[in-house]
Amino acid sequence: MLPKGQRRRSVRPQYIAARSAAQEEETVIPVIESDDLEDGIRSFTADAAASGMRLDMYLSKCLPDISRARVQLLIDNAQVRVDGKPASAKQKVRGGQAIEIEGEPRPEPLHAIAEDIPLHIIYEDDDLAVVDKPAGMMVHAGAGATDDIRNRGTLVNALLFHLQQLSAVGGEMRPGIVHRLDKQTSGLILVAKNDSTHRKLSEMFARRQFEKTYIALVHGRVERAKGTIDAAIHRDAVRRTRMTTRRAGGRSAVSHYTVLERLETTRGEFSLVEVRIETGRTHQIRVHMASIGHPVVGDTLYGAPLRIGLAAPQKSSRGASILLQPDLRAKGAVKQAAPPAAEKVEPLTLERNFLHAARLRFAHPQTGKQLELEAPLAPELTAFLALLKS
Repeated sequence: MLPKGQRRRSVRPQYIAARSAAQEEETVIPVIESDDLEDGIRSFTADAAASGMRLDMYLSKCLPDISRARVQLLIDNAQVRVDGKPASAKQKVRGGQAIEIEGEPRPEPLHAIAEDIPLHIIYEDDDLAVVDKPAGMMVHAGAGATDDIRNRGTLVNALLFHLQQLSAVGGEMRPGIVHRLDKQTSGLILVAKNDSTHRKLSEMFARRQFEKTYIALVHGRVERAKGTIDAAIHRDAVRRTRMTTRRAGGRSAVSHYTVLERLETTRGEFSLVEVRIETGRTHQIRVHMASIGHPVVGDTLYGAPLRIGLAAPQKSSRGASILLQPDLRAKGAVKQAAPPAAEKVEPLTLERNFLHAARLRFAHPQTGKQLELEAPLAPELTAFLALLKS
């Protein structure tokens, strides 16, 4: 019997609070060393800091050598056990649980397949080809592709149909691919048709024996007619899809720019620039131009606006719009006036980056002949530039 007035407290099973996706991303989890294996089984104890996390998220954090897609594949193949029982990706982790992972991820083997996709081939011979890639087309399927659906519509798929013969150096998912362009960047890309050419081209890229020139439209007035940006590039520590010049330990990157035209429009100031790159780092031109305060038009990842409306009118110190009287400018006098009636103007939107690989110059790896190939601005870029100037 309990004393009068005291209630019996029911015993409830241990409760693990679920975490939000944001909380799971921010949680710091100790890494499990990759050499902690015995007889092909990786065994370890779940850290207390992981309590409440989804199992697939926890494993992708404590095993950085295995992507989350590969972790889910391990779980789907019953290669993960928690406290001796087959695991599910969504189950919540409790600190102190015994986790075992047997073997390595075993994805179904994939290979690129030929697709009849229109392709603009600028140059082709027995050893190589140069293609004018449209914006919106990926060069090849991503490393996380685990099905045929994600292995469609790429440049590789089109190349296999039109060229048929490609080098095998890059593997079954990237045949012939020597270098890459961002998905939303158009222009020239070089392709190897046999292994010997591929290896020689790779050596030439490593030795910086290519001259690669791009055309970009950037926000703002670039004051210097010419300049060099020498700033190492590293992956952003917080937003992993971005690169940055503000983090130590990056890879060296050098870009040389020349201003082709400065535009003063009703929608603001812009600069059309030509950029020659010595290195080929991920997002190099986009990161470098943004680092000096001039993001590429359309590149919202690095600070460009999604929509370009009319430029704001100049303001006086009191906040009113001002108009200068021509006959009084020398004396510095101004006349305050009410702002004109707002004009309905549709904002301009560019569904891609205004960045185009325009010229490629190199010595043919087999014959030594100098090749200089060019691709004109994509039609959507030419049309956007005309609208902006009008």
